[in-house]
Amino acid sequence: MGNTQGLEFKTIEEFLDYLSEEEQEIVLFLRKIILECMPDCKEKLAYNIPFYYRHSRICYIWPASIPWGKVEKGVAIGFCKGTSFLDETFEITKFASKLTFKSVKEIDVSLLKQQIYEAILIDEQIVKAKRRKIQ
Repeated sequence: MGNTQGLEFKTIEEFLDYLSEEEQEIVLFLRKIILECMPDCKEKLAYNIPFYYRHSRICYIWPASIPWGKVEKGVAIGFCKGTSFLDETFEITKFASKLTFKSVKEIDVSLLKQQIYEAILIDEQIVKAKRRKIQ
């Protein structure tokens, strides 16, 4: 995927190596939680950041050092179908919701896992609705 920012990571490892130590610590912690909650997900780079898929895009991790993501400081975890969430903890934009962390200590693991599980349910509902339309 070409971009005008001058960065193009080929692998997750390349992406991780680019990050500062502080961002890398947060990214690795968020990634661990995502993979625990969704062991069957696919992890792929898009927009030079990791996205996590099942039937569709579920979430992403966006550090501030990747400047076109509008994360000013720290690392954001975003949910692609975030407007479907009932919880108002996350900053909601037109197409997604995100929560930004400046340290691992700020992460409420149980709340984050709850959000990931809710995103998985939304993903399941979307695929079931599409299957019903096809039949």
